[in-house]
Amino acid sequence: MQLSFAEYRQKVLGCWLGKNIGGTLGEPFEGKRQLNELKFYVQDLKGNPPPNDDLDLQLVWLCAAEKYGRRLDAKILAEYWLSYIVPHWSEYGTGKANLRQGIVPPLSGHLHNPYKDSCGCFIRSELWACLAPGHPEIAVRYAYQDAIVDHAHEGLYGEIFCAAMQSAAFVESDPDRLIEIGLSYLPADCGVARGVNAARGAYRKGLSWQEARRAVLTEVPGTFGVQGTSPDKLPKDIPVGKRGYDAPSNIGIVIIGWLYGGGDFGGSLCTAVNCGEDTDCTAATLGALLGIIAGADNIPQDWKEPIGERINTWCIDRTCNWKLPIPQTASQLTERILRLAPQFLDTYCDLLSPQPGYVIETVEREELANRQRTLNYWTTSDFRSELGQSPFAVSYDFVLYSALLDYGQDPLVEEGAPRTFRLTFNNQVGQQQWLRIKWHLPAGWHLDPGPVRSVFLDHTNMGPTTVDFTLTPELLEQDRYDLFIELTSQGRPTKGLIPIVLLHG
Repeated sequence: MQLSFAEYRQKVLGCWLGKNIGGTLGEPFEGKRQLNELKFYVQDLKGNPPPNDDLDLQLVWLCAAEKYGRRLDAKILAEYWLSYIVPHWSEYGTGKANLRQGIVPPLSGHLHNPYKDSCGCFIRSELWACLAPGHPEIAVRYAYQDAIVDHAHEGLYGEIFCAAMQSAAFVESDPDRLIEIGLSYLPADCGVARGVNAARGAYRKGLSWQEARRAVLTEVPGTFGVQGTSPDKLPKDIPVGKRGYDAPSNIGIVIIGWLYGGGDFGGSLCTAVNCGEDTDCTAATLGALLGIIAGADNIPQDWKEPIGERINTWCIDRTCNWKLPIPQTASQLTERILRLAPQFLDTYCDLLSPQPGYVIETVEREELANRQRTLNYWTTSDFRSELGQSPFAVSYDFVLYSALLDYGQDPLVEEGAPRTFRLTFNNQVGQQQWLRIKWHLPAGWHLDPGPVRSVFLDHTNMGPTTVDFTLTPELLEQDRYDLFIELTSQGRPTKGLIPIVLLHG
């Protein structure tokens, strides 16, 4: 099916207006475990909405996407984090501390990070959905690269769920269908899926939204609302979860707002905010989704007028702003996405269409969900199974081959304690290769089967080549060790280098 340029523009603009509206509405109530009675904005806005990290972080990603296009990955986003993003709180701070220590994604989002399951990355899903409208299979891959910089597990699942739904919402509007599409990309038993299904189950039983909230917060207990609530005022009938385990419950609240809002834009956002917890994130994410479905012109004027189109920021290092052309309005942001999207859509974008602008060929509605895709006679792939692979695996993309280094565990070492690394290679050219692997190790360390080995890579897409190495560290006298693996395809001039940072645990 096709998405016209005019409709695409309307939906992208609707996304960012809805995002700003929801974030503004929920901002005064963030971090409180309480029931609210909100019906409209409580601030005197006058076209000047407050800044919100839910939106302004994505403006930095936009600049990275404009420079690197489809090559954009977690390593690039990590450098943008360190260069341009100010906050050091919670998962943001942990991710940045790990990156500064040389720990790369996805390890940076996992190591010593009690907030890896929190809300800081599902709020960044909209950019990927807008760059891949009607193509959730593309949007989720960039959402993954974004999330692993500072999150893992449930935090990661939250962003993938939102990106899939929001991308599909460019061509699908039914809530149940969109929720099923989002869930299809996740592990079926993960916390985000349980939070979503708790909300749906309460709604189907005819329970009130207040009862649905209790069901979600009981099924996947979180802690976000505990942060801003006095202990003596915490409700006794709602459990307190593990510190930082907040994405599952807050995604569940997004679904409560959507289902119980009954198709009313403002009513849906107010219901989400009235549930408490991470109110600016839940309302902003829902506002963006509803804005995509409706389009900018169909968002009620009484919700648009108080905030206008202005975008204010507070998480971006303004001293570096000369390096980053940050959009100042929702329309500016929309137009830049419209110019950028053809790079991410590739052959799905018809630039020669007789219609104004271009036409996007979207996935057919029945194919929006995650599904097995046949690569060739021997190989199939789907996103959910790929997501189930090791959370300690770091990917590298070279011209002749791709490599996946699986640490198997956190990047920590103890003297005399062996640990196994797995290297997986996929050939990226249409001819066989012999690949020479050479480890460069600290003095006294032992590697089995030895620091130099050659492996054979078969034709493209004929399946991966995997080799395991067992590393035994000795004579540990430093807190940090820098190793690297040197890769050479025999008869070819270029080398691939894989750096490894290990910390004395």
